[in-house]
Amino acid sequence: MEERRIILTSFGIFEKDLLDRLAISVTNEYHQPVSLVESHFDLNPFYSPGRRQYDANQLLKHISSYGPPEPAKTLGLFRVDLFIPVLTYIFGQAMLGGNTGIASVYRLKNELYGMKKDDGLMAERFSKEVIHELGHTFGLIHCHVSTCVMRSSTYVEDIDQKSLHLCSKCQSEAGI
Repeated sequence: MEERRIILTSFGIFEKDLLDRLAISVTNEYHQPVSLVESHFDLNPFYSPGRRQYDANQLLKHISSYGPPEPAKTLGLFRVDLFIPVLTYIFGQAMLGGNTGIASVYRLKNELYGMKKDDGLMAERFSKEVIHELGHTFGLIHCHVSTCVMRSSTYVEDIDQKSLHLCSKCQSEAGI
């Protein structure tokens, strides 16, 4: 049986400390090896001028088209503002039970909301979002436990209230 693994692929420039922190958080939560990969492609085809945002559905579809085969999970890391047609913005998106997801730091920064810059808080939010989207790839739906990382998040304040961990029920369902 092939070993399961997780690949975090950065599309854009990310600080090494942030990527290392993400890899540690994901490894600790999913108990699988995590690889960090850097990649590039032209984001212009995914940009919606009317919204001044990037189409998360199309980005996810593009990444899944060249992602590794099962049992690996790939999560694309971005710095752009993401949307899906039914929502004003999103923090990330994943294929439920699939092997691909995406997450963006764009709306996780305090400065976007007129608050003082806090790189530590932004990194914590990003770790939670990455773990959350990976949870969807493991077949997890949104959880109702208030502190579970799989609880739905509409605002950064929602992310701040969650822990960095799956609740015991979600751990069990994900096979962890």
